[in-house]
Amino acid sequence: MPRHFALSSLTRLYVTASLVALLAGCGFQLRGAPPVSAALQPLAVDCSSPVPETLCQSVREQLKLGEIKLVPVEQADYILRLDDFEEDRRATAITAQAAAAEYTLRHSVALEVVSADRIPIVASTRLNTSESYRYDETNVLAKQREEEALLLQLNDRLAQQVLFRLAPLTAERIDAIRAEYNRTQDAGAPATGKP
Repeated sequence: MPRHFALSSLTRLYVTASLVALLAGCGFQLRGAPPVSAALQPLAVDCSSPVPETLCQSVREQLKLGEIKLVPVEQADYILRLDDFEEDRRATAITAQAAAAEYTLRHSVALEVVSADRIPIVASTRLNTSESYRYDETNVLAKQREEEALLLQLNDRLAQQVLFRLAPLTAERIDAIRAEYNRTQDAGAPATGKP
């Protein structure tokens, strides 16, 4: 019986490895962030001081991968502003000895897109992400490294959310937002950044 179990496990491992190789060979890949429209070019990424540089850099890198031309604020037709960054770390489970057994990390940031002529293309929107991890008092150094890696992952997730917010902004959509903004300005109503 143990020999049959070993052969069965080996067969499953072989089949799994074959499927992974097959999927990799056919060009299968996980879905990432959507492409950002060229209508937002040239674009500036403006991060206020509380926003971590790692988050700003992740947003810039993902935009560059999408072939979006990034320029300084003074030269941009559109400005992506990231502001009001908040970071939270809370114990979400405790041991019988009243020590933290699990933590949840939360990051949030406000996103806004305005045109060079100060028309709100995307009104201020809050983006959030969180991740939990188990804490082990006997292995503090490893858990600190795990937390640092999770903080980078949270920044990458927020950056992907930024791109998801930018993806629907085609030239037609931007024109509709501009037209709505001009109509509300003529009527004296506040602009919402939505068509």
